[in-house]
This record gives sequence, C-alpha cells and structure tokens, in this order.
Amino acid sequence: LVGTFFLFFSLLEDSGYFPRLALLVDRAFKRMGLSGRAVIPMVLGFACDTMATMVTRTLETRRERVLATLLLALAIPCSAQLGVILALLAGQPLALAAWGGTVLGTFVLIGWLGARVIPGRAPVFHMELPPLRRPRLGNVMVKTYTRMQWYFLEVLPLFLAASVLLWAGQLTGAFGAVVDLLRPVVQALGLPADAARIFLFGFFRRDYGAAGLYDLHSQGALDPAQLAVAAVTLTLFVPCIAQFLMMVRERGIRTALGMLAFITPFAFGVGFTLNLLLGWIR
Repeated sequence: LVGTFFLFFSLLEDSGYFPRLALLVDRAFKRMGLSGRAVIPMVLGFACDTMATMVTRTLETRRERVLATLLLALAIPCSAQLGVILALLAGQPLALAAWGGTVLGTFVLIGWLGARVIPGRAPVFHMELPPLRRPRLGNVMVKTYTRMQWYFLEVLPLFLAASVLLWAGQLTGAFGAVVDLLRPVVQALGLPADAARIFLFGFFRRDYGAAGLYDLHSQGALDPAQLAVAAVTLTLFVPCIAQFLMMVRERGIRTALGMLAFITPFAFGVGFTLNLLLGWIR
C-alpha cells in the first residue's frame, strides 16, 4: 500500500503539480494556522502518518509544526486503516457520509481552534511555480525507491517495536486488564463490549484496529449506526505507537503527551455525540 502510494506521489511531484496544490489550499490552510506548504505532510499522512509526522520538520515555524502534527494524529487515517474502513462502509452510504463528514469537520474545527489557541506567528508562504511537465519514468522510479528505502530505515523499526510490545502485552495478560477498563467506555458509545479490544490494538497498529472492526462487522455484531460510530472513534482515536514515538522524537515528550491527553477523550466524546445524534435519527 505504501509503495503504491509513493509511486503515485512521485508521479504528481515530478509533474510539478504539488506547488499548484499548495497554492490552491494556502488560503484555506491559513485559517487553520498552516501554510500551503503543509499540504505535503497532509497528503503523505494518507500513506503513513508516522512518516508524515517526520516530514513536518520542513515547515517554517514551531507553531505550524505542532498544528500539523496534531491534525495528522487526530484526523488523517493512514492507508491501511483507510482502506479497511472504506471497504467496510462502501455498502453503507449513510454510515460512509457520517464518517467522512465527521472526520472532515473535526479536521477543520480543530485546525481553526488550534490556530487561535497555540501561540506563535502566522506562517508566510512563498513558492515559485515550476512549469507542468510530463513525468520522467527514471525520476519517478528513483524517487519511489528512495522513499521506500527511507521508510524501511526510519519507520519499520518502530512498527517492529510495536509488534513486540503487542506480543508481550498478550503474553503477560496486561492487555486483558486494559481491555476490561475500556469496556464501559465503548459500551457508552453504544458499541458491544468486544469493541474495546479493537481500540487497544489500534494503538499499537492502526491496521490491527481496523481489522478488528472488520471482524466484528463480519460477525454481524454491528448495525450501520454502530459501524459509523466505531469507524469515526477509531479514526480519531490516539495514533499508533509508532506515530506517537515519532511525535516524541520530533516535538518532544511534553508536547506528545499533551496531544495524547487531548485526543483520547476528544475521540470518545465525538463518538458519544455521534451515537446520540444517530440514535435520534433512527
């Protein structure tokens, strides 16, 4: 999935389209405390949020880097999670609309509020527009290969560490205790108690959480409204541990923990509110 994304990303980049995209979104992004330059990590987030968090270091100001990191952690699903969720919701158009509208609304709202709460100077955006051109195959392949190499060197060790922690948590029984603590929370969202496991797994690997949601749906344990609530909450839920470790490395432990403390109750709060709204509609 990531390799395919990098291939198409390189095609767009070599064509000269990205500077134009940055120019197009600059005015909207300015309202969220970002410049058009932030479109690059945002687009990369749809491949892997861990890598996109690393790319935020190219943004000009600390305020912009913090805002971009928060939005990536909160409202940008990675390719593995996005693929499973879209496959789940494809047959439920109302659930798909509820998921897409809520996640997009959250992105805009938190960006707008963050631009007014987080101190710092507003970003300035200047970029020269290169001519549009036909991508060259050699350039595209070199860029794709370089990014895949970078991905394996920087991100794969974090995913391996997350898998080891996941195995250790299951082996020691620590996961069982955490799942028991999460059961009342997910039941307050109108979800079955077994959904607690997918949220815990989603912290260690986002695709594991989405796969658990797929299993519950396959067993007939979720109706369309529950599916929408679970998909929204899982998307907004805390980023995977690999992304969290990258946040610590790029933004510092205090900032990363602050984001974690905000995202966790916010995700469940949005899920609880959506469950109430869908309950009234039903």
